[in-house]
Amino acid sequence: MSNKFTALQMMEKLIAFPTVSSRSNLELVEFVRKYLAGYGVKSHLVYDKSGTKANLYAHIGPDIEGGVIFSGHTDVVPVEGQNWDTDPFLVVEKNGKYFGRGTCDMKGFNAIVLSLVPQMVKADLKRPIQIALSCDEEIGCLGAPHMISQMRETLPRASVVVVGEPSMMKVVTGHKGSMGFTTNIRGLEVHSSLMHKGVSAVMVGARLIEWLRCRFEENKAGTPNGVDSMFEPPFTTLHVGTIKGGSATNITARDCSFSCDIRCPPSQNPEDWFRRYRDFAEQVEAQMHEISPETGIEIVARDMIPALCPEENGSAETLARQITGDNGTHVVSYSTEAGQFQRKNYSVVVCGPGSIEQAHQPNEYITREQFQSGTEFVRRIITKLSHHKLIGD
Repeated sequence: MSNKFTALQMMEKLIAFPTVSSRSNLELVEFVRKYLAGYGVKSHLVYDKSGTKANLYAHIGPDIEGGVIFSGHTDVVPVEGQNWDTDPFLVVEKNGKYFGRGTCDMKGFNAIVLSLVPQMVKADLKRPIQIALSCDEEIGCLGAPHMISQMRETLPRASVVVVGEPSMMKVVTGHKGSMGFTTNIRGLEVHSSLMHKGVSAVMVGARLIEWLRCRFEENKAGTPNGVDSMFEPPFTTLHVGTIKGGSATNITARDCSFSCDIRCPPSQNPEDWFRRYRDFAEQVEAQMHEISPETGIEIVARDMIPALCPEENGSAETLARQITGDNGTHVVSYSTEAGQFQRKNYSVVVCGPGSIEQAHQPNEYITREQFQSGTEFVRRIITKLSHHKLIGD
């Protein structure tokens, strides 16, 4: 039998693992695996290509369909360059708040679920509970798709997925889709006094970035329709986050590279925007080749996260509203693995403790009140699955 942890104690354990996305999460995953095994719960690991990270999923209760998946991610964003008042990898309680990297996003939710495993095991569950903990969510939800595919193949299909991203315990039924990509440009170096004989990779990059900026402005000026109007902002955004290139002021740049992301409301597809951008880049590349065929533009897609689309009479929404009492309509502009679950024909909502405004910030925190509300939410779902045979009864 494993040691028992309160939700706070479990959060302290999880946050002590510095699972920044650039590092391995295997120590955390191994801790969770052993903890679950102590309660007789078998877990399954899905490793990434490097073997240094893994997703974990587990099944508790009867071996039948119709259960609930609690989904969260194990990685956190970096703390370097942020001005923290406390050690980010220790939970510090002050003035009704728990500070630490991941308290809000989203080891707090994971801790709640894991701390209640003894109650899940003890309960007379009529429908099972499944736990899904993914890696590399913060760099594009890279780990979850492989885990979801294996869950579909090896576990009874659940009726509901609850992604516990911070939503202030509001029932979120929609979020934007996103796509991240990097553009690498190879130019031709000449002295800048003869720039007409060269190809400046930096100036080519400026043309491509200007195309993205113009599309953003066009979208901003448009009139949103339907569900799109609920988002903030209610349109597709095209953003350049980093750029580097060039070697000297008086040399046309040989190289330039910049990273972008596109975020779309559910009515649009980021892949369609990506194709439009790639088509424009091909036109620019053809002009570069007129000067030198050795020049070129390479566009590398890093990740694509599908939107979470509002469902009609979705079982996840029905259950979450029954438990929380929230009947409002809520959407968010950040992306999660919810859309990836939905594409595998799961019914999904986002509902978790804490505010997204605290995520990724220095001195990240979750309030004690939200932490307790999240704990009660999971407890009530356990109770419901112990007394009702069907979600929605």
